[in-house]
Amino acid sequence: MPPPHERHEGTVDHNEGSPTNPVKFLGQDYQKLLQKSLRRNELYTDEFFRPNSSSIGTLNKEADLDYNNVVWKRPAELVSPGKPFFTVDGMSRFDYEQGSKLGNCWFLASIGALTSKDEETSFMTKDIINQVIPAGQTFSNNYAGIFHFRFWRFGKWIDVVIDDLLPTIDDKLIFVGSKTSNEFWPALLEKAYAKVCGSYADLDGGFMSEALMDFTGGVHMEFVLNEAPAYLWDIMDRAAKSQTLMGCASYHGETREAVSPNGIVGGHAYTVTGVSKVLSEGNPVDLVRVLNPWGNTEWNGDWNDESSLWDTVSKEDLKCRESLENGEFWMSMEDFTRHFESLDICCLSPDFLDRSSGCHWKSQRNFGKWIPGTTAGGSMDNMETFWKNPQFRVRIEELSEDYTHEEGAENILVSLMQNHEKRNRSSQKNFMIGFYVFKVRGEGGKFSAEFFNDKTPVEMKSFQNLREVMGFFWLEPGEYLIVPCTENPGQTASFVLSVFSKHETHFEYIEEEENEDDP
Repeated sequence: MPPPHERHEGTVDHNEGSPTNPVKFLGQDYQKLLQKSLRRNELYTDEFFRPNSSSIGTLNKEADLDYNNVVWKRPAELVSPGKPFFTVDGMSRFDYEQGSKLGNCWFLASIGALTSKDEETSFMTKDIINQVIPAGQTFSNNYAGIFHFRFWRFGKWIDVVIDDLLPTIDDKLIFVGSKTSNEFWPALLEKAYAKVCGSYADLDGGFMSEALMDFTGGVHMEFVLNEAPAYLWDIMDRAAKSQTLMGCASYHGETREAVSPNGIVGGHAYTVTGVSKVLSEGNPVDLVRVLNPWGNTEWNGDWNDESSLWDTVSKEDLKCRESLENGEFWMSMEDFTRHFESLDICCLSPDFLDRSSGCHWKSQRNFGKWIPGTTAGGSMDNMETFWKNPQFRVRIEELSEDYTHEEGAENILVSLMQNHEKRNRSSQKNFMIGFYVFKVRGEGGKFSAEFFNDKTPVEMKSFQNLREVMGFFWLEPGEYLIVPCTENPGQTASFVLSVFSKHETHFEYIEEEENEDDP
């Protein structure tokens, strides 16, 4: 029997799990529950994420939370005088502040990316914001204590329903809050994501790329900054002007989130909110703007808010400077690549990678499973079983004359995401996963063990115990075989294998029934 698999093209459709028809998380229908509460003239209480300690989960000892002091309250009970609002003057990267009980800077930095665009480019992420945070939600018209948010999870969009009961101590939110006391979209968005992950505690510690992907359902690119290409700032500049979310992570220090003398917090997630090129005494300088989700604690090196280097630029360039203690700061690209470890870019489409405006990347996606004894063959260190892994054929056509190709530039991105389908994020221990890419010459059927005995992959992604790994390659037109796998054989998990290419590309699962006899 072949493992269950599905194939999805990169087009907008109305199938369940598409942006326009998300899966109802835990079977909860927002409209039906809203109308039911309005009919009964009662405020909604979520039966699947109850206002109790199980929804908070088991926090780290450092949180020092006395669960007996926690009281779940609705926003109207926390705002006095006045009334609560879902948003106040729209949504901004400066709206929220991190709570003291949870180490979820990775999630909050992602919220910053979601709302980071300046006024002149805000339309670029409007579609993403409206997809994650459906419009029209208020505390006035048809208010019934119920809200909903949407996230992309393992290849499908889901619609998540929550009530607006929030955990407090002494009438103060214990997790994410808003700098404007009567604005509640940040706390409600966090609650919805906590529900998806299993509890608030399940948000403690993570990688920014997870939330960025869950906000976009698109493609994720990671750049290791000490290996960054010379043209990375140009990529970031084009990304900042398109539908992208960007974030970065600092190097880990000796202690968790220790502040270094230069103001950078160790092992911390930041939002990249913009880039700019200025002339300093006639010399061009590439700058990067970064936001600390704490809302304070900024870089104090060159090009910081008070740096004398701002005295060397024109009045026009000086407009981008802000002398505010809000956690946001500028630094040179050189310092950025020196003091930060990695850059994550998530986008609906990687079209921005090309200078040619006529270039449109295409995406295709396949779903599969590793099943012990059947399709969980492990890495190439296990040659007797490696061939049993799911195999995918990719044919890359010649590039259209309308497209440009920069010498050495990548033309295909491969993403592999694992899913253990556990209810709680913290209980999902990721396997070491990776993939191999082999050149083939039109052979049919599933490739046997003999094929791999003397084959060297043309590309591979080293194994990492992450939810998702990706590889960005240049592949000549032709036929290829992609083999996704866990490092060790016999491990069970579902996976999503995605291919993004600016060439016309044919991507298909090699059916098991085409399999040759076992060797």
